[in-house]
Amino acid sequence: MAEEVVETSFMDPFKDILVNYLMPEKCYDEFFLQFNLLHVDCLKIVISKGLGIGIILGSVLVKLPQILKLIGAKSAEGLSFNSVLLELFAITGTMAYSIANSFPFSSWGEALFLMLQTVTIGFLIQHYGGNTIKGLGFLAVYCGLLAVVLSPVTPVSVVTTMQASNMPAIIFGRLIQAGTNYRNGHTGQLSAISVFLLFAGSLARIFTTVQETGDSLMAVTYIISSFCNGVIAAQVLYYWNSSPVLRKKTE
Repeated sequence: MAEEVVETSFMDPFKDILVNYLMPEKCYDEFFLQFNLLHVDCLKIVISKGLGIGIILGSVLVKLPQILKLIGAKSAEGLSFNSVLLELFAITGTMAYSIANSFPFSSWGEALFLMLQTVTIGFLIQHYGGNTIKGLGFLAVYCGLLAVVLSPVTPVSVVTTMQASNMPAIIFGRLIQAGTNYRNGHTGQLSAISVFLLFAGSLARIFTTVQETGDSLMAVTYIISSFCNGVIAAQVLYYWNSSPVLRKKTE
């Protein structure tokens, strides 16, 4: 009786990592055993997973430049707290909806880190506006509401409604910030790095959402988010040479 031949690959030492985080085992076999590197379906999966992981890693620091800029200037001039609240609502809705539907972490993980950073920015806006107590109250209320939304007490229908409400929340949130920029004639302490990273991340999320979840509600949300982030990015470029100091000198 002939012994069964087990195919091996030079990538076998990394197989567990690749299969667990980047591709299913059938794609590992296609790439590294059959050397079919142009397998379309597997390429889509790998690109989507890679983008998802990259977005999550980038999201850890995406708003750090904004936070550091606020702390360095000791001012939150040009940033709208209402816009931050609406953005936080949208981020929380996406996170809760994804957890409720058991979507893979690679398809929504950045929402967790964006939420932490956005909450920090919200507090700093209040703190540098002379309302530190109000900022602490904001943190306490948000943490309480988050615990309720993520708990089994909250029906899936409520979470789905939150996700559906993301679209108007994103639109109004970005319109408020865009309006603030227009009225001020500059973007104030808005960080260009954070704005452009958010724009790029939301564009990439359109592809990864379609590929990994197939959820049309989330896909449309990211399409709208990309457009709105693009508007803010365009304003950053338009007002590039404007600043609060220069604006005051010309008035």
